[in-house]
Amino acid sequence: MKLSTATRHIREGFKSIIRNGWMSFASISSIFISLFILGVFILLALNMNYMASQIESQVQIRVYFETDASEEVVTELQNKIGNISEVSKLTYVSKEDGLAILRDKMGEDNSDWLEGYDDENNPLPISFTIEVFNPQLVDTVAQQINIINNAFDPKPIKEVKYGQDTVETLFKITNAIRNAGFAIVIALAVTAMLLISNTIKMTIVARRREIEIMKLVGATNAFIRWPFFIEGALIGIISSIVTTIIILLGYDQVVHAFQYDLSLMLIQLLPLEKVITLTATTMITLGSLIGIWGSVMSVRKYLKV
Repeated sequence: MKLSTATRHIREGFKSIIRNGWMSFASISSIFISLFILGVFILLALNMNYMASQIESQVQIRVYFETDASEEVVTELQNKIGNISEVSKLTYVSKEDGLAILRDKMGEDNSDWLEGYDDENNPLPISFTIEVFNPQLVDTVAQQINIINNAFDPKPIKEVKYGQDTVETLFKITNAIRNAGFAIVIALAVTAMLLISNTIKMTIVARRREIEIMKLVGATNAFIRWPFFIEGALIGIISSIVTTIIILLGYDQVVHAFQYDLSLMLIQLLPLEKVITLTATTMITLGSLIGIWGSVMSVRKYLKV
């Protein structure tokens, strides 16, 4: 395509938006609403995924030893378990540390329950607290620990706990949250595409006579279509830029206004700097693609003169 022809198509695309002012405004407004809802759900999806990751990161395995397990065996198991590839961190919890942690958790109001227990009289076993790189592999790591334990006679580990039923339910919920967010984003993107398609359709119907004249004087289909493609892309870009600015400004206000209240409920939102690049890039790219796709579909279907 020649530069002069490309310039002409771009100019005609801009002129078409201006010439069909109210129609373009209605189109941009409609697409703005769809993209706004889409953008809100993108931010919700990002934050739900962030919160799900926070919850998953708290999943730990606790290994409790028999009270008569020797220090040599404990050290050997510490090395073997620490060498499991999925293990990211292993914390040794001595009997004394375990008693101190238990006192702290029970608080002063229930301190009488532990009266009489000290470093010399401590019924708690040695234990490990284990974290893994991928929380969803916690069951696999627990099985490997049991295999290591079974190699000893007698078995030094009394119990391996990670709340299997609770963890499996947790992962089902977090995966459902991620999948639901993804499905909603896709559904809203398709809705925005249909809106642009209908807008281009109305533009073609309104300019049908002009298009017929262009065909009669020898204009090719490609020559006629290009301005419509550019018009759709511009509508998508304008809508997405306006939507992105409003959504990010609003999100920043929400984060600052409710940050303290949410922190009391142990909920953290992603800061603006963590979402601005992804949200802006996604919205503008998606807006452009939606505009072009809507134009292509509508022109192909309705440009029959």
